[in-house]
Amino acid sequence: MKRIKFIASDPHQHAFATALRKNVQDYFKSNNISTKGDARMFFKTFVMLTLYVTPFILLLTVQMSSLFAVLLLIVMGIGMAGVGMSVMHDAIHGSYSPHKWINNLAGGSIYLIGSSPSTWAIQHNILHHTYTNITGYDEDIETKGFIRLSKNTPWKKYQRFQQYYAFLFYGFMTIAKLIGDMPQLFKYNRNGLTGEQNDKPVREVIRMIISKSVYLVIILGLPLWLTDFSWGQVLLGFLIMHMVGGMIMSTIFQMAHVVEGTAQPLPDDQGIIHNEWMVHQLNTTSDFARNNWLLNWYVGGLNYQIEHHLFSNICHVHYPALAPIVERTAREYGVNYNLKPSFTKALKSHLHALARLGKQPMPIHSAVL
Repeated sequence: MKRIKFIASDPHQHAFATALRKNVQDYFKSNNISTKGDARMFFKTFVMLTLYVTPFILLLTVQMSSLFAVLLLIVMGIGMAGVGMSVMHDAIHGSYSPHKWINNLAGGSIYLIGSSPSTWAIQHNILHHTYTNITGYDEDIETKGFIRLSKNTPWKKYQRFQQYYAFLFYGFMTIAKLIGDMPQLFKYNRNGLTGEQNDKPVREVIRMIISKSVYLVIILGLPLWLTDFSWGQVLLGFLIMHMVGGMIMSTIFQMAHVVEGTAQPLPDDQGIIHNEWMVHQLNTTSDFARNNWLLNWYVGGLNYQIEHHLFSNICHVHYPALAPIVERTAREYGVNYNLKPSFTKALKSHLHALARLGKQPMPIHSAVL
């Protein structure tokens, strides 16, 4: 895989990056606190797992109406998204705990979504976080079904309506991961990315087969065995749960990168992005609804996406304290800081970006949505 280099000709950008790292380090030193999670993470993990597991146990053990079953499945979807955003995400980044075994244990919660920690780590930690919003590298902005998320990908006429149907397809995010993990792993095995993470390709294939088989036996097999629900009802329930969870997660992820004011640059012929890496992250990422404490708690700080991309090794419980530091430093050095003040404004901005991407392509040199 061809690597991209981030090289800034402006020394001002290097000064910014140095100052920002120092300011953040000083915050933790002066307050004598760890950059990793604390008791708040364990409490949140308990709540999210309870939201996911308790409705499933009730579905297996209590006779109920179809309407009540659907309500429980919606709660399961909310819990599944919460596990993915608030528990698994930090753990696979290694920021949940200073202890590797705890990160591995919490990161294993991705199996509850039907996905794989190995493919997630490569797609998200490596490709998305290193090459944010760069078409051909960041798989998060690849065309999703009928949705065009990058101005640098081919345009189809029907995509001019995508702002109206996008969220339906967002609901298939976790199902797509469930099905697509294996071909994705084969691709990573072929291009050497699996080996670069010190994972053995054959072992990862075997682990994925076993983990997905166990997941399907539990999530589909147990309801068929222990309840009176038919095959069709079980599959419909499975779809409802995943649609709710997938729509929540995908929407939150896209609202941080595919909004107005975020860039989608391409490297030059030498494979160079002419910005310092930290500046690139600020150009391609957006914060939103920082004052919404409930949203921040539920989505695992993913509304503080700028801080997360700059310091993904720091647990999200610290982002509310870091955001003013990052914003102030960016303003001091004249670096872009993209902040949408509320969830509603961020959602509208995402819809506007989808509408713009759904039109005939903009000139390739236009970097900002």
